[in-house]
Amino acid sequence: MEHKIFGNIAQYARLDFQKGEHAWSSRGAIMAYSSGMNWKLRVPGGITGAARRSLSGEGIALASLEAAEDKQYVLLAANAPGYIFEWDLQDGPVLTTRGAFLAAWGEQININVTIARRAGAALFGGAGLFLQQVSGIGTVLIHASGDYSGFRLGDGEKILISTDNLAAFSKSVDYNIKRVGGVRKILFGKEGLFMTSMTGPGRVILQSMDKSAWED
Repeated sequence: MEHKIFGNIAQYARLDFQKGEHAWSSRGAIMAYSSGMNWKLRVPGGITGAARRSLSGEGIALASLEAAEDKQYVLLAANAPGYIFEWDLQDGPVLTTRGAFLAAWGEQININVTIARRAGAALFGGAGLFLQQVSGIGTVLIHASGDYSGFRLGDGEKILISTDNLAAFSKSVDYNIKRVGGVRKILFGKEGLFMTSMTGPGRVILQSMDKSAWED
């Protein structure tokens, strides 16, 4: 399957299919598609997956896209200002925060919802208790609100991230929370009570804007 990313302020992706090729996309992401494309709503992971997905904020179902003929296409967008980042699953499974997953395709693609490893990070770290995990062999498209910045952390290397600016990260990255400091910082720093602490090895993708500002 081939794909291209277009736009500057609010990017969108075009996926080009041959007959029988398949992809997943997030709910509400389809802008348009050619007449030889079929799609339906499916729930990855069955009943258990549906229960977890309902708590993740991603919606219970994803769109399952498949070409019935050669030379078909789908246009996908996140319906918010931002950039689309390509994640090669050769780098390992990726965990996406709410609203960051746009599409995935390849071999043995597995999309499920996992529980945050640390309770403190789940409650205060900005990523939430439930995170969407994509694994397999293929490509994932991640939408970052505003602009994006990527880091590749070495073993034990750390970075502190403001709440809501985390878009996606490698499964190998450990994340926790860190209090920002004293009372003065908390009251006047406008950064909230906690920062998200990410520890490598692995990749981390940041978004420059809070995605919730564009949600209903």
